[in-house]
This record gives sequence, C-alpha cells and structure tokens, in this order.
Amino acid sequence: MALPSWEDASLGSKKRVALWLVSVVGEGNLFTYARLRDAFPDTAQIDRRLRDLRPDGWRIDTAREDPSLGMSERRLVSVGDLIWEEGVGQTKVQDKDKPSSTRRREILSRDGNMCRSCGITPGQEYASSFETVQLDIARRSVLRPDGTTAVELITECRRCRVGGPDLEADVAGMLAALARLGTIERNMLLSWVKADQRDFGTVELLWAEYRTLPQESRSRFREALESGRQ
Repeated sequence: MALPSWEDASLGSKKRVALWLVSVVGEGNLFTYARLRDAFPDTAQIDRRLRDLRPDGWRIDTAREDPSLGMSERRLVSVGDLIWEEGVGQTKVQDKDKPSSTRRREILSRDGNMCRSCGITPGQEYASSFETVQLDIARRSVLRPDGTTAVELITECRRCRVGGPDLEADVAGMLAALARLGTIERNMLLSWVKADQRDFGTVELLWAEYRTLPQESRSRFREALESGRQ
C-alpha cells in the first residue's frame, strides 16, 4: 500500500515527520536536526514532534544512546506505530503522578521559565548542537531543617533532568571573555588557575545552592533571610 505524502499539510506535523522519516531517511539511517528543519521550514518546534514519536514505539537514537553519533545527529533505529493510519497513535493515558497542565504552567512561571540547574531558557539551542531547549518538570529531594526529606517540583531542561553527553568546551569564547577582564580580575583568576582551585566563601556557596532550590524551598530560605531568623 502506498504511503501518504509527508508533504501533505492536512496530516498534521507529527504524522508528516513520521512519514518523512520512513520515506526520506529510512530505517537504520542517520539524519540531523538541520535536515529535519529544512524539510519543515514553516513548522515551529518540529524537533518536539520528533520526540513525540517515541511513546508510539519509534526508536530514534541520539549520542546518549549511540556514542558514535555526533551531537546534532540522530539515527532512525526502528519504526514504531504507523500513526498516519486511522485509529493508530492515539494519545496515551496520562501518568497519574504527572503535573496537570495548569500546575505545570505555575511551576514554569514561578521558576522564571528557566532551567534551575543550568539557567538555560526555552527556545535556545544547546552549544555545539541544533537541539532546541525544552523545559520539563522534575522532582527533587530536599532535606528540610527539621531533618525530614521532601520531594518538591522544579523546572529543569531535558538534559539536566535525564542526563546527557558532555558539551564541547568553548575555549575561544573563554579567551574572548578573558580579553575583556581588567587587571584586578585577571590577577584574581590567575591565582585560581595557578592553584588549580578556588575556595568559595560561605555567601557564594549559599547563593549557588539557593539558585538550584525548588520554589517552595527558595521562599522558605528567603523568609528566613529577610526575618533574620535561623
């Protein structure tokens, strides 16, 4: 039976991506996000439609699953459900522990619409790749002052949430930033480099840890700071 055309806009972007993978890429072959975007220039967040295929049984490997792949490369390992066929690929039952859409928006808003672990924001591309940042809601274990442990929700990008391959170091960018430093800052940095370490002050350490806290814990810490109590 002949496949529908992946260029048929009436099918919807997810079905069109699936058909493009089957018709143009082929099972077992490589493709890149750049090639995907070139095929769908007028479709926003086309990479999300690609990820949406995974719950339907499509195996699309990245460098995390296949170290031989480059950061921007993907491999269509196997085709899953033929979602362009009638009645196939219907929406899966929602995980009962997954935050509702309303709750998700609340968490994203209170966390400043940024990954609380690395600070990246949606719509950006990860360095050395064509992968667009997608924020997700993660669960973080928090040790509270009373000694109890609680799980709180926090916004993280997909890489920070599930882990991913290391990014390439941007030495050129570091050297450009170095050139903009003043004498005092350069000497300070040089002392750290020579010692191959830097001892952070208590205030700096608290600030860094505060930035990674879920919203409830950030509020609790801020209230203690403003009131002067322990």
